[in-house]
Amino acid sequence: MQAPVTEISEYGCYVALTHGHLQVQEIMDRVRSPQAGAIVLFAGTTRDNFAGKPVKELQYSAYTPMALKTMLSICKDIFVRHGLQSIAMIHRLGTVPIGEESILIAVSAPHRQAAWRAGEEALEDCKKHVEVWKREEFEGEEGAWRANRDGLPGEKIINEHERY
Repeated sequence: MQAPVTEISEYGCYVALTHGHLQVQEIMDRVRSPQAGAIVLFAGTTRDNFAGKPVKELQYSAYTPMALKTMLSICKDIFVRHGLQSIAMIHRLGTVPIGEESILIAVSAPHRQAAWRAGEEALEDCKKHVEVWKREEFEGEEGAWRANRDGLPGEKIINEHERY
């Protein structure tokens, strides 16, 4: 059984969140066009360490309606600014083991320079703005929530009722 995908597709832009494995060929096919001379693909994978500590796995969660809206906004902006043929961004949620992809971004454009720039910008904007959170699970110790955009440890927010 395949994991459900929550997605939006609009004006040459495709965004999605899923708990399933990410499929490189599927996202490449989504942006393929006879008018495109370049397709750039970024695949973000779970590495086995962070700051010298052995990582067991990553866990991602999202506020899905807002994350999809933000992802689509990013893609539409980049689509226009870089004169793309198409752009697709899919982020995996749930547990992502070592070596597996947590995000795929594919961009097609008439020329390679626009595709390269657009792909890099899409990743940076996604990490900076999309409502997805990451928990790193370490071997032999408690995991840590991290800000997706900068890898810094999360901080617990104490509301007024918890202070007393």
